[in-house]
Order: sequence, then structure tokens, then C-alpha cells
Amino acid sequence: MSTLPAFAVAESSYVYCDNGLRCFKAPCPSNSALDLATGTVIKGVSIDISGLPQADKAITDQSDVLYAGKIVVRGSIEQRTQTITGKDYSLPWLVATRIVRTAMDSERKHCSSH
Repeated sequence: MSTLPAFAVAESSYVYCDNGLRCFKAPCPSNSALDLATGTVIKGVSIDISGLPQADKAITDQSDVLYAGKIVVRGSIEQRTQTITGKDYSLPWLVATRIVRTAMDSERKHCSSH
């Protein structure tokens, strides 16, 4: 029986997208992710797709599927410290591990219309 390392974060499925909010000062809350397991919308989240398999990266490179909320990604939310204009901010990041499926319209309600 294998055990998860202490730093392992539970994975869930998310619909990530541009939520239409704009601001003049960073950090900007212009992207959101809907956690399909809990129904919670995480606002101001960035996405890290560096861990996606190559075939999934090719899908995200081809069009606006990621920012338009057209796909469901599997991953976890991590807090990462980012320095913006000399200040440290602890910001949420969705660390994507794979694309699961196409998102349903009902799962894109938190997204801005494209």
C-alpha cells in the first residue's frame, strides 16, 4: 500500500477561464476556476500547464479553449508567493495535470462570454 507524501495536494476537476474582470494594478483577478467537486469558484487564480502531457499542451496551444472555459482540467490548487512591484503576494495557482473532457455550458457560468 503506497502512501502519499505529506506535500501532496488532493486533485480535483476544474473549469478555468477568463472571468471578464479587468484591473489597473497587479495582482489582477481576471481568471477563475470552478472546482467541479465542491462548486466553489476560486477567483484570481493563475494556471500552470507545464505539467500537462504533450498531447494536452497541443490542445491548449491551438485555441482559446483554456481561457474560454471550454475544457475540464484535472489538477490541484496551490498557494504560491509572487513578487509584484516589490510586494509579496500569496496567490492561488491551478496546477493542471491533464485535460479530462470538454466542459458543459452549465460549468462555464462563471466565465465571461466570448
